[in-house]
Amino acid sequence: MKNSQASEADNNPDNDLLPEYNFDYRKARPNRFTSQEEKAPLTVTLDPDVAEVFTTSEAVNKALRALLSAIPKTQI
Repeated sequence: MKNSQASEADNNPDNDLLPEYNFDYRKARPNRFTSQEEKAPLTVTLDPDVAEVFTTSEAVNKALRALLSAIPKTQI
């Protein structure tokens, strides 16, 4: 013989989680074990003619930094 309360709880979509699984997001804190400075790497696809000149990411970064240093600071 089944417990009627248990079967009613299984059929009620408003009662998805048990009370002990309710989470108070106001008390949540950032994960202290992850780096706060962590950024996802940015991938850029070069056209074939540009890729012939800049064969490494270091070469691309060096050229872009040189270009950035030539631009007046007020425009950045």
